[in-house]
Amino acid sequence: MLWDALTLQLGYNATLVTIGAALLGVAAGVTGTFLYLRKRALVSDAISHATLPGVALAFIVMVALGGDGRSLPLLLLGAAVSSWLGLLCVNWLTSRTRLAEDAAIGAVLSVFFGFGIVLLTVIQTMNAGRAAGLEGFLLGSTAGMLFNDAVVIALGGALTLGLVVALRRPMGLVAFDPEFAASNGVNVARVDLAIMGLAMAVTVVGLKVVGLVLIVAMLIIPPVTARFWTDRTDQMAVVSGLCGGLAAWVGAALSATAPSLPTGPIIVLSSFALFALSLLCAPNRGLLAVGLRHRRFQRRVHMRQGLLALAQGQPIYERFTLNLLRRAGLAFADGVATEDGKARAAKALRDEKRWEFLRADKAFESAAALYDGLRDIETVLTADQIAEIDCRMGGPQGVAT
Repeated sequence: MLWDALTLQLGYNATLVTIGAALLGVAAGVTGTFLYLRKRALVSDAISHATLPGVALAFIVMVALGGDGRSLPLLLLGAAVSSWLGLLCVNWLTSRTRLAEDAAIGAVLSVFFGFGIVLLTVIQTMNAGRAAGLEGFLLGSTAGMLFNDAVVIALGGALTLGLVVALRRPMGLVAFDPEFAASNGVNVARVDLAIMGLAMAVTVVGLKVVGLVLIVAMLIIPPVTARFWTDRTDQMAVVSGLCGGLAAWVGAALSATAPSLPTGPIIVLSSFALFALSLLCAPNRGLLAVGLRHRRFQRRVHMRQGLLALAQGQPIYERFTLNLLRRAGLAFADGVATEDGKARAAKALRDEKRWEFLRADKAFESAAALYDGLRDIETVLTADQIAEIDCRMGGPQGVAT
């Protein structure tokens, strides 16, 4: 059944929800990349919570004008107006007062969300309020999604994605270095506003799918996941979009196979599963890769110190160091050097003397700066330079006994 849902063979409504959610996930992942790089992730939280009073007011106005109040385009329009006002409030408080951005976000978020809850309570007392279904905008609700609703969500996600692609250059420049962007004629304030506006668009479009509480996760988790895999902005945006789209596709499919499971939370959990996989298995920044690099570094340090100890006739008390030397055939179990061990130890001690001589000679200052205790001197100096240093140092010394 899950395979049928993933391949869009589970039914008309499930197909609509899956495609719409996937497009929304791609748009959210790509947009969230620039939001994350600009270090404005919390702003998306304020934007999402500021949509609630707009949805409620749009419903009240439609009912007052004789409608049923459940037209999704008009509800989303109300959410867009409300969230834009919330964004303007955050910008005004940040620029015109001494409030820090996080404090301004907290103030706007709580006030707008509280006002929205009050309006929802008022709506429940209205004759049409009991059938409004507006609580679905809190955590998302796709069970009763119609074709027109899915088209609105899909078109909104596609349009947002197209705008992000068109503006990716200035947004990437501002996200990394706003001062440099300003010096190159980029209007940083307008680009910032564009980033926030695109985040607002994704938030508004995603209300029906994941709700205003969880839409922040679709904007933030995919970019964080993509950051484990790449250092380049364009690649990060692509990977983030793929992660967002895949999480939304799988989450919507899982929700379709079990109607009792809400779509929004399942999408967020799918996105977190991709994050956890990246956290563990990413080739450069994953925990496993970091652990392996640390383990290799630790082995190099112990091997180097063990060889120097053998060269100077010092006892080796560290069991790990002794085991490394013994497995490499450089020492016996009692810590006595083998013939190969004596040669390697003499070479290690000789290299230490060379580095010491190198650091004392200003002519080799640039080469001496590369010393870290583990680097082979042959990777820094030529054979002629090493021979010159050996000549000035004198003949090599053997392993101490």
